[in-house]
Amino acid sequence: MMQEERIVDTLLEQAKELDNLPLAEVKEEEENKLPTKFDPLQKYLQEISKYPVLTREEEEAIAKAYYETKDPRLAYKLVVSNLRLVAKIALEFQKFWAYNFLDLIQEGNLGLLQAVKKFDPYKGVKFSYYASFWIKAYILKYIMDNWKLVKMGTTQAQRKLFYKLRKEKERLSALGFEPTPKEIAKRLGVKEKEVEEMEARMFSQDLSLEAPISHDSDDTLGDFLRDTRPSPEDTYAREEILSNFKRLLKDFAQTLSGKDYVIFYERLLADEPKTLNELSKKLGISKERVRQIEEKLIKRLRKFIQEKLPDAHIYPLALPYKE
Repeated sequence: MMQEERIVDTLLEQAKELDNLPLAEVKEEEENKLPTKFDPLQKYLQEISKYPVLTREEEEAIAKAYYETKDPRLAYKLVVSNLRLVAKIALEFQKFWAYNFLDLIQEGNLGLLQAVKKFDPYKGVKFSYYASFWIKAYILKYIMDNWKLVKMGTTQAQRKLFYKLRKEKERLSALGFEPTPKEIAKRLGVKEKEVEEMEARMFSQDLSLEAPISHDSDDTLGDFLRDTRPSPEDTYAREEILSNFKRLLKDFAQTLSGKDYVIFYERLLADEPKTLNELSKKLGISKERVRQIEEKLIKRLRKFIQEKLPDAHIYPLALPYKE
């Protein structure tokens, strides 16, 4: 009991001391006792600042040694000495990316690793200059792949537009020109339609199909999308039509013989139809004669199907024919 009483007395004394302090001092004293908020970006920047930047001579010597030996320890030195370069380049892209800045740094680091693998020190190019292209490429690809739910940078022209469109619009506005798609396309050397499509992709908002159409409705956007899949009835009807046509083609083939039969199967029904020249050589007749027989067969087949299946014209499976 005596020990508990001493603890209580101590706490009461501390409370009296706090009561005698101004409110601002009490708040400051309490805040000082709280752990500081951890900032991963700040911590990362502090860590990479510990690695010294190599001189041109050191960088060249290490790059040549790695090129010859592929020693991972040498690659490590090239990478860590250029981590600050990655952070600097990533900062240039931050205006395109409103999310975690460390994501850009991470992708840039992957580009740096690729640059180390591909770099040839005997071509007289500074490594950091060469690496900057790989770093930018990886960061830009990451932004384009994650900008929207729908992938948007699939062609070279689209990738060029993604990076330069906003910058070119700002430049034209600063010069007093209206940044129309036509003017931007002219200056960037791309099609006007590509500029319009990229503008729509970059500045439009992704919408969830599960989102309600209004705040007081349970209907979603997905409820109003047309289902393009064929219904079970349509699927069954198509199979029936296809079955009827196959049966009619088989019945029609039984009425043929000789050259007519060969041309029907090898010219009209084959997955890879024979050419007029191939059939003329096989049958010993001219190409014109083969064409004439083919034309007559199509007309006969059309008439045969119309007689057996009067409403055949409404089916989408009829064979092509020449008038």
